[in-house]
Amino acid sequence: MAVYVYSIVLATHPQRLDGLHGVGDPPATLRTVRTEMLSAVVSDAPEELRPKRRDLGAHQAVQEQLMADGTVLPLQFGFTTVDDDAVRAVLEDGADKFSERLRALEGCVEYHLKAAQDEDALLRQILRESDEARELNEEMRSGRSGPELPLALGELVSQEVQARQERLAVEVLDALRGLAREERSSQPTGNDFLNVSFLVERDNEKTFRGAEQDIAKELGEDFDLRLLGPLPAYSFV
Repeated sequence: MAVYVYSIVLATHPQRLDGLHGVGDPPATLRTVRTEMLSAVVSDAPEELRPKRRDLGAHQAVQEQLMADGTVLPLQFGFTTVDDDAVRAVLEDGADKFSERLRALEGCVEYHLKAAQDEDALLRQILRESDEARELNEEMRSGRSGPELPLALGELVSQEVQARQERLAVEVLDALRGLAREERSSQPTGNDFLNVSFLVERDNEKTFRGAEQDIAKELGEDFDLRLLGPLPAYSFV
């Protein structure tokens, strides 16, 4: 039967799994595959695996329990392989790499930050601060403009939005990266101008969260900063 892999830890990790269950319906029984240096938490994989709330919750609960007792390399939901021997072979072949990454994550958790600015507020800001945009907008509103003017204004506003959001993203990152061990940026989606994960030492969590709150207050009510954490360090595996 195929094997579902949850995470990798050092062989010395307590690996307390009491009270937890794996993915599937009925829930699979958790077990460990061990080598001299490392251990993987696994279970039998269900024939059909879907990202249902029940299974996502089971996967996350394993990571959180292991995190409470030590450092963990959490695998993303849905990782499977053929059998326990295949898991053991991967652990043995990648022992140095996995051990190095576990040391890099020791004592840390992940915080994920997304940020957006209200579109109407951003447009008002551009019209207030850009003479060219304001003049084009006033000419359009006068009714004397030609058909090319809306396109010119749209292109100008789009350029201004991109430049301002890129600058804001850099400013937020500069304010927080000194409080994190590592960072991983991803492409923002929707209205967001920032999508980044930070690897934060547990002893520094309060300071990091406080700094994020200070940034949110400084930016003001036109901005929406969403900080999630502490999380398993999925982005840094």
